[in-house]
Amino acid sequence: MEYENQITLLSDYLEEFPETDEPVWILGRQHHLKADKSKLLLDISARLWFTYRRKFSPIGGTGPSSDAGWGCMLRCGQMMLAQALICRHLGRDWQWEKHKKQPEEYHRILRCFLDRKDCCYSIHQMAQMGVGEGKSIGEWFGPNTVAQVLKKLALFDEWNSLAVYVSMDNTVVIEDIKKMCWCPPQSSSAAHGSTHLHRSALGRNKNTVGFCAGWKPLLLIIPLRLGINHINPVYIDAFKECFKMPQSLGALGGKPNNAYYFIGFLGNELIYLDPHTTQSFVDSEENGTVDDQSFHCQQAPHRMKIMNLDPSVALGFFCKEECDFDNWCSLVQKEILKQQSLRMFELVQKHPPHWPPFIPPTKPEVTTTGAELIESTDKLFELEEEFEILSV
Repeated sequence: MEYENQITLLSDYLEEFPETDEPVWILGRQHHLKADKSKLLLDISARLWFTYRRKFSPIGGTGPSSDAGWGCMLRCGQMMLAQALICRHLGRDWQWEKHKKQPEEYHRILRCFLDRKDCCYSIHQMAQMGVGEGKSIGEWFGPNTVAQVLKKLALFDEWNSLAVYVSMDNTVVIEDIKKMCWCPPQSSSAAHGSTHLHRSALGRNKNTVGFCAGWKPLLLIIPLRLGINHINPVYIDAFKECFKMPQSLGALGGKPNNAYYFIGFLGNELIYLDPHTTQSFVDSEENGTVDDQSFHCQQAPHRMKIMNLDPSVALGFFCKEECDFDNWCSLVQKEILKQQSLRMFELVQKHPPHWPPFIPPTKPEVTTTGAELIESTDKLFELEEEFEILSV
């Protein structure tokens, strides 16, 4: 009954959607407004929604205790990463319902993003890691900077063990991704000793699975510039095509100093989650669960005309298994590379010979991990693995 009530409530919000036969695409899933409006909104409200927060502990001990006005792109990066973690642990078709008991993995995912310095993807960690990308705390990030920060923070996240690949020069290199995602199996004694070390270091992050033998789940982020001052119309079809791919994590972008998390489209309008609402800090309960009402957007989603998009964006994709990545490569060949000129990005088999060699990033040799990062960032940035700055 509660489920039916929720559908009725959500349907009330959908009046503003036009009556149309055109499909709505949300992160690789197709919805038909006339047939299943309520299903569409349930799919959208299941996404984790991160917004500005206030009254958290000051960043760095003496910094801001709210990210209102500057943290919107960091929140969008959190939303994209959270969607990857949901796909990894719960599957793309997992649905959220108000007051319904959720699996432990769900609460564990949420705890990664709470606004406290010991949570591996908190606003505290992201802002402080941004210092190494040349951004002072409280400064606005572009999409590429957020991608670089997530790539570095993921090295400390033993539980999810993601491989984060951020493309450079609009080029995705298949060989480099395969090199990064395939972990060689370790001898059991070495693995046991190392796991013990990480478990003790991680503190709160118990039952760590720090070592994989096989394919590491891939978070692929492609920062792009789709025009000079405005988006070039030649890219629109390819951009929309990305939201149809089953691996889609949407896109980071928006307008200058105004970031949104784009999750789909209807016709020539993009559908997005908006972080520009300030809510109070929420912590986990003693039993580890999180009161999650404020982490799901239960209103009709925002839409904007695709031509109003700032040309600086970052596409996201998640490939849990190697076959998902191979399938993504096939879709890109078919849908993105079919354009002879002005392609949105390139997909190549081999590492370009004129690039510096690809070295898969490894965790810096520091005694802390993602659970206790980061009072001093000095040590962390001596080990730049490769040059990947895209001007934004």
